[in-house]
Amino acid sequence: MENIYVGLDIGTTKVCAIVASVNESNEINILGIGKSKSEGLTRGVITHIERTVSSIQAAIRDAEQQSGIKIQNVVAGIAGDHVSSFQSRGVISISNPDNEILPSDVDRLIADTRKIALPSDRKIIHVIPQEFIVDGQDGVYDPVGMSGVRLEATVHIITGLVSATQNIIKCIRKSGIESQDIVLEPIASSEAVLHRDEKEVGVALIDIGGGTTDLAVFEDNTIRHTAVLGIAGQKVTDDIRRGLGILNNQAEDLKIKYGHAYLPTIVDNTIITLPGIGGRNPIDIEKKLLCQVIQPRMEEIIEIVALEIKRSGYQKHLAAGVVITGGGSLIRGTAELAKEVLGIPVKIGIPQGFKGGFVSEIQNPMYATGVGLVLIGLKNRNRTTAGSVAPPGKMDGKFATVFTKMRDWFNEL
Repeated sequence: MENIYVGLDIGTTKVCAIVASVNESNEINILGIGKSKSEGLTRGVITHIERTVSSIQAAIRDAEQQSGIKIQNVVAGIAGDHVSSFQSRGVISISNPDNEILPSDVDRLIADTRKIALPSDRKIIHVIPQEFIVDGQDGVYDPVGMSGVRLEATVHIITGLVSATQNIIKCIRKSGIESQDIVLEPIASSEAVLHRDEKEVGVALIDIGGGTTDLAVFEDNTIRHTAVLGIAGQKVTDDIRRGLGILNNQAEDLKIKYGHAYLPTIVDNTIITLPGIGGRNPIDIEKKLLCQVIQPRMEEIIEIVALEIKRSGYQKHLAAGVVITGGGSLIRGTAELAKEVLGIPVKIGIPQGFKGGFVSEIQNPMYATGVGLVLIGLKNRNRTTAGSVAPPGKMDGKFATVFTKMRDWFNEL
């Protein structure tokens, strides 16, 4: 028997629905990829309900037609510069017979870490355990079954605006489907493109989308820092449009087909001819001129990410360097530019690990978030309630109730 999972990436420039089946051997087949132009979002945040609903419905219809599956539930992503994160710590006493630590003790501990003062317009999206400490002994990743009288934990807490998250859920419901879970997009993307070994030794994931650039920093198989930045690929398109005096769709087409983010990667300075606007003469544009418009903005995006990595304190802990994914990474020369700016190894992250279906189509950085959402749905299939994902690695799947439940978001609508 095969189980069906659907990842719904509601982006600023595109909505993508990915349908996958998983057999008893956990082999994943991509059955359908639905896409539509996204309307109604600004920098990852919904600003027009009905337009967003229409975009979601179009992507869902496309995915249903390809897959032959009637979509009822999805795992959806959340981004936007309203998302923020910070570290927290909790501590409890153990009073069980023989002082053995039980799963319920871990639940109590995580609940303790959530006792933080938040503004009334914000709620917790994810609580991600990073490390447990038993009677002063740190470096514990699974304390269940150990003996101790004092249990502590450090966690990474991610919060978002109540209204922004509720609007995502509302749009999904108005589209005729239900949300199984809401997951921070860089967490989803990391599931699709990062290798376990990279997360172990230290790596930064940069997902350059249309409206936001997302960051996730890993070390010891645990998320150490996350951020969502309100500058991304649409800014590049805007620069091309304004700089060359052309239409938005022409600018986007130029960026995708001929764009370079790093001047030294251009080997053939081809002249591109665009039709004139309103009966005017055609416009001739050199590749190098186009690059001179694109490179400064891409450089700015990478420099802002570099500052965020420095702020995390993990800039010297990235033995595996940086992995860049998302549609913005498709601009030629992006990896070379990032390596020049950051001074560490950089590669482009591509979704991997599928056995059949639309395998070649899905191996594209623009689908990283959608694929990651499918993988998170698969990880959560044995949990009885919807919850956020644990960081892959040593704590993977250990505690069904450790992670933030999103059900309260759904029930408020």
